[in-house]
Amino acid sequence: MTGRVHSIESFGTVDGPGTRFVVFLQGCPMRCLYCHNPDTWNPNEGQERTVEDIMAELEKTKGYYKNGGITVTGGEPLMQIDFVIELFTAAKKKGIHTCLDTSGIMFNKNNEELVKKYDRLMEVTDLIMLDIKHIDPEEHVKLTAQKIDHIIDFIRYIDEKTPEIWIRHVVVPTITYKEEYLKKLGVFLASIHRLKALDVLPYHTMGEVKYQQLGMDYPLKGLEALDKSEAIKAKEIILTAFREERKRMREEA
Repeated sequence: MTGRVHSIESFGTVDGPGTRFVVFLQGCPMRCLYCHNPDTWNPNEGQERTVEDIMAELEKTKGYYKNGGITVTGGEPLMQIDFVIELFTAAKKKGIHTCLDTSGIMFNKNNEELVKKYDRLMEVTDLIMLDIKHIDPEEHVKLTAQKIDHIIDFIRYIDEKTPEIWIRHVVVPTITYKEEYLKKLGVFLASIHRLKALDVLPYHTMGEVKYQQLGMDYPLKGLEALDKSEAIKAKEIILTAFREERKRMREEA
């Protein structure tokens, strides 16, 4: 089986635990205003690679991944779910830790055949890293050009299926960096039983150069990057709401 691969990073350090072999797959239906990889959007671009040659490339540096593993990201990797299933199956046969970095946008709980594929994928997935772009449904559409419904359904689904869930959230000035949204996110996260980690990332402008290179207008041109200290403040707001909601849930149980 072949998949369309945008690129491969041999020594990733921010895409899951430990040092990772990171496969960036081509194609994404999301149009996040702050996306720094617009060159991954088109599903027909990228290089065709087989599971076998990717695994052969990984084997060359396998010694570096003893405390890490393989991460598949994108774009949106689950646009190529069959390829991810086969790749992760091959990795698990080698005893390699598997991490899926996804937005969850491709999930559809009403599609029985698709859900069966997700069931197979969960059997060979050790960790899911999921980006929650915006917790407010209307603002989510404005930010990503996609509804949040399938993403929420996906989170509920994986909360029953996968051992670990890591949530990431980008704090964007004037868009997601508002106390009401951060508190709402914290309350929602409290309902995720298998949540193991939360990364709150400050918005940056490093992707703006890529838009220029591609001859595209950068949607957030002029918006300044968020200082890391502000991201720390945002995370504390989220965690405070999270802890308060967990306390309320325990008292009602």
